[in-house]
Amino acid sequence: MSADNRPDTRWGLTLPLPMTGIKQLKPLVMAAEEAGYDDIWTGETNGPDGFTPLALAAAWTERVRLGTGVVGVFTRGPVLLAQQAAALQDASDGRFVLGIGASSNVIVEKWNGFTFEKPLTKVRETVEAVRPVLAGERGPGGFKLEIPPETAPPIYIAALRDKMLQLGGKIADGTFVNFLPISALPHVTEQIQIGEREAGKPEGSSDVVCRFFCIPGDEDQAMGIAKFVLAGYATVKVYEEFFRSCGWGDALDPMLEAWNAGDRVKALEVAPVDLIREICIMGSPEQMRDRLAEFADGGITTLCLTPLAAPDQVPTLIRDMLPR
Repeated sequence: MSADNRPDTRWGLTLPLPMTGIKQLKPLVMAAEEAGYDDIWTGETNGPDGFTPLALAAAWTERVRLGTGVVGVFTRGPVLLAQQAAALQDASDGRFVLGIGASSNVIVEKWNGFTFEKPLTKVRETVEAVRPVLAGERGPGGFKLEIPPETAPPIYIAALRDKMLQLGGKIADGTFVNFLPISALPHVTEQIQIGEREAGKPEGSSDVVCRFFCIPGDEDQAMGIAKFVLAGYATVKVYEEFFRSCGWGDALDPMLEAWNAGDRVKALEVAPVDLIREICIMGSPEQMRDRLAEFADGGITTLCLTPLAAPDQVPTLIRDMLPR
């Protein structure tokens, strides 16, 4: 912890890596720990679930922190979340972080058939239900873990909009943000600090994790991939609302109009490059490190990197993105 209460900067890596199966992860995970990464964080969209890669990484590593970044609260009940968290905390010798979030209407409703409503309430109630169980107490319906973890794992909340960011600062041990324009960073950290103040925590003491899509090569080479990534996120309602709240609605409208009309080619052509430049990390490893340092200076305390490159480029890129 630094003198101003802010946690020291940590460097993390996302699993699974793009275009890399679980069976291919072991040497990459071991190399990342050896290179100096502090964290491994999983996602949960259309690849593996959020827990399985971490269970394997727990056996492959000795030092790195292992976090779900993040798993949804609508598609798992609080008891199952607590069971999975307790198992990984045990398997990793206390290195696990349970990152949870509301996810999106696409994943919750279209893919899994649940109702996506009152996400703020659902996240808050899940934290309130899971935390006592992980501490060895009774939870929903009288459930109690047979063997609770020796130390309860921290709980992080994924957040985009103000109320969820404030909730992260207030009741969680950390907040996980994603697809963050650098111009919105001061507002995002301010909202987390509002929650910290409400809870009587030191301002700026929370861990703030942000996932970054890192694309090597010059901008002309990287922009095509970056446009594809942005379109995949910004056309989902929760992200569209987030970007509009950040002042990017007018810039997004041409892309959204084309996308909703079914013209994917045009949507990519008119994707807002200024927004992409604020979000994606592009260029040489040195340029990427410099850009990431700007986010760290602005209040991101854990930099979670998702390298978007050909599989044969990934091992070198993982190493080269770390500070020298």
